[in-house]
Amino acid sequence: MAKIVGIGACVFDTLYTIPTYPTEDTKMRAVSSKASGGGPVATGLVAAQKLGIDTAYIGVLSDDNGGLFLKGDFEKYGVSTDLIEVKSGFRSFASTLLLCADSATRTCVFDKGDLPALVLNENMKRAIADADILMVDGNEMDAAVEAAKIARANGTKVLYDCGGLYPGVEKLLAWTDIMIPSEEFSLGHTGEKTAEDAAKKLFELYSPEIVVITQGKRGGICYDGKTVTPYPIYPAKVVDSNGSGDVFHGAFAAAKVLGYESLKCCHFSSAVSALKCMGVGARESVPSFEQVKKYMEENNYEL
Repeated sequence: MAKIVGIGACVFDTLYTIPTYPTEDTKMRAVSSKASGGGPVATGLVAAQKLGIDTAYIGVLSDDNGGLFLKGDFEKYGVSTDLIEVKSGFRSFASTLLLCADSATRTCVFDKGDLPALVLNENMKRAIADADILMVDGNEMDAAVEAAKIARANGTKVLYDCGGLYPGVEKLLAWTDIMIPSEEFSLGHTGEKTAEDAAKKLFELYSPEIVVITQGKRGGICYDGKTVTPYPIYPAKVVDSNGSGDVFHGAFAAAKVLGYESLKCCHFSSAVSALKCMGVGARESVPSFEQVKKYMEENNYEL
């Protein structure tokens, strides 16, 4: 039985590592290229699985090259694919990413494809009810809201990776227990001017158990309804930042399943994300639990 299940984007990524960002209407030879699985919840599940927690993806994939790759990528990392429906004749969600060496940035162009919306079946509903955590990211909104209601009725915690200001996000925020928005999302959704005020506003509006706002290179803040506490980034020589936020969310879910309190989850997730950024590939660069523990000890933090 999966401890963490997820509903959200699953993306076929093609990554090009380039020395510098290209000038428009020119050609440039890439340093390297590779195919990789992506998507906030999908990559978060892989991260949690690699950290030692059983996971399962709930969703719809195509039988085109992208979809077959994505299903195989889950299987490679041990994420259960039993709750995936494979549909014929559709175009996968796909993206092309430019990983720029001199600025340590990434640029993404994506095509959402044309897969039909996820409709939860009885096996999917049972898996949600039996899990410890349901991860969602705002994609597959209708199914995610239905799943969140099932989770709430059965004691499964809902972790929302709030990255995009999608239409109707308030419907999903209302059922969220662990709210982890980016600073951009939190300011945009609340209209507040600071992350601290946005965290308090989100807590006031939706009454989650915890609000964690990620702030990129500045780390982030954790708000439990009483105290705003900052958490740091951990030192890393960044090679590939793509997927670092997705990995953070998956690591946070894993840490919650392991029983850590929320601020410790923030430190753990920040460390996992830093280690991931030191390799190419959002999924393959996720460290093991023992690697994270050793790295945190080296940086004066005991799990």
